[in-house]
Amino acid sequence: MSDISGDTIYSIRQLTDQLRRTLEGVFPFVWVHGEVTNLSRPSSGHLYFSLKDADAQLPCVWFRGQQAGERTFDPMTGEVFEDGPRPCLSASLKNGSQILCAGRISVYAGRGTYQLVVELAQEAGRGALAAAFEERKEKLRLLGYFSEARKRPLPVNPSRVALITAPTGAVIYDFTRLAAERGLGAELRLYPVLVQGEGAAPAIVTAITQANAQAWAQVIVIVRGGGSLEDLWSFNETSVAEAVFASAIPVVAGIGHEVDFTLTDMTADVRAATPSHAAQLLWREKREIARCIDEWELRAQACAATLLSSALRHVDIQDQTLRWFSPVRVVERLQEKERQLARDARLALEMRLQRESRTLERANAALEYSFQPESLAFREKEIAALQMRLDMAWRVYFQSRERQYEFQEAARIQAATVFLRTCEQSVMKADLQLLACDPEAPLRKGYALMRRENGQIVHKVAAVDVGETLFVALHDGELRATVTGKTIQDACRLNPKKLSPHTLPTKKG
Repeated sequence: MSDISGDTIYSIRQLTDQLRRTLEGVFPFVWVHGEVTNLSRPSSGHLYFSLKDADAQLPCVWFRGQQAGERTFDPMTGEVFEDGPRPCLSASLKNGSQILCAGRISVYAGRGTYQLVVELAQEAGRGALAAAFEERKEKLRLLGYFSEARKRPLPVNPSRVALITAPTGAVIYDFTRLAAERGLGAELRLYPVLVQGEGAAPAIVTAITQANAQAWAQVIVIVRGGGSLEDLWSFNETSVAEAVFASAIPVVAGIGHEVDFTLTDMTADVRAATPSHAAQLLWREKREIARCIDEWELRAQACAATLLSSALRHVDIQDQTLRWFSPVRVVERLQEKERQLARDARLALEMRLQRESRTLERANAALEYSFQPESLAFREKEIAALQMRLDMAWRVYFQSRERQYEFQEAARIQAATVFLRTCEQSVMKADLQLLACDPEAPLRKGYALMRRENGQIVHKVAAVDVGETLFVALHDGELRATVTGKTIQDACRLNPKKLSPHTLPTKKG
C-alpha cells in the first residue's frame, strides 16, 4: 500500500496489479465456508462458482490443475481416511452444496473483480442436511404445503391457546410472560414435547394431533429457541410438516431466530421470526388495546350525542306536528280563516260600492251635460255631418260595385266567347277524326277489302291459294271471286305514294 500515492495517475492495469498484489499479500491463504451458487463447468475443465451466505457472495475459480483425482487424507485436519481414498469434490460439486474452500484472494484483471483461487475444497458438515432440506422443501412445495391461498388468518386476541414446546427453558418463560402482559387475558394449555434429538418429531406430531382432537384451542403455537441446523432438524421432518398441514386449527410457528427457516415455519399458517414474536402476533399490547378502547369510547360518545341530538330534533318536529294537527288548533285555524274571509268580503263590498258610486256619478254628470242646449246643438251638427258622410259613402260604394260588376260581366263574356271557340274547334277536330276513322272512306276512293270465307282479311298474295274463293268488299256492295292464278311482283314493294290507286292490280272472279 505504500506505493499508492495521491499524486500519481495510474492506468487501469497498473491500479489492478497493485490491488492484486495487495490482496494476495494480505490474504495469502484463507479458509472460507459458504453455499455454492452460479456453478459453471466450461470445456476447459476449470470450475467457476460463487460462495454465498445470508449477506454476501464471493466469486471463486478452481483451476483444473488444483483438482486432485482422489484424496487419502483430510487436508484440513490431516486425518487419514481409513475407508480408503475419496474422490475429489470437484466431480460432485453442485449448486446448494455447503463446502469449505482454502485458497488465496486475488484480482481478475479482465473484469476488475476480486475472487478466491481455490486450492482445496471439501464438504462442510451441514452439506448433507442442507441437501435433504432442499429436497424435502421442493417436494412439499409441489404438494401445495406452502401455498398462501390455503393459509388461514389468526383469531384476534385468542383466549384459548395450545402451546407446543419444551416444558423448561427461556422460551416458555418469555412466551408466558408476554401472554400475561399483552392482550385481554388468555388461557394457555401446554403440550410438553422434546424439541431436539431422537423422538422429538413424533412427540410434536402427537401434540398437534391431540390439540386438534380436543378442539379446545383457537390457535396452536409451536415455538423453540435458536440453534444449528442439526438442532432444528426435528422441525424439518416431513411428518411434522404433514401434521401442521392437516391441522384444522390455525398454526403459528416461531422456531429459532429470524434467519432460521424450517419446513414447519413454511407450512404453518403464520411464521413468527422468534418465539417472542409469536406472542406479539397473537396479542396486542394492553396500552394499545386501551387506546383503541378509548377511541371506541369517544366514537361511541360522539355517536350517542349525534343520535340524542337527532332524536331531540325528531321529538320537536313531532311535537310541532301534533300541535299543528290537534283538533283545537284545527278549529282555531278555521275560525281565523272565517274571520279573515269575512273581513275580505266586507272590504270587497265596500270597494265595489265605492266604484259603482263613482261610476253612477260620472254617468249622471254625462247625462246632465248631454241634455244641455249647447250639447244638443253640438249633437245635431255632429249627426248632420255623419249623415252627409254616410250618403257620400253609399254613393262611392255603389259606384265601385257597379264598376266591379261591369268588369266582371265583360270578363265573363270574353271567357264564354273563348270557351265557345274552343268547343267549336274541338268539334271540328272530332268530326275530322271521325271521318278519318270511317272504314268506308278508302272504299269510296276505289280501294277494295278482300276476305276469305272464314272472315280473315287478306294482306298478302302468298297467303291466298289458287282456286280459293274470296269476298271483295266495295263501297256499294260485295263481290265473290275465285282465284285462278297469282303473281308476286317486286313492284308491289315500291313506295305506295308513287302509285295511283287505279294502277294497283285487282283480281276479280
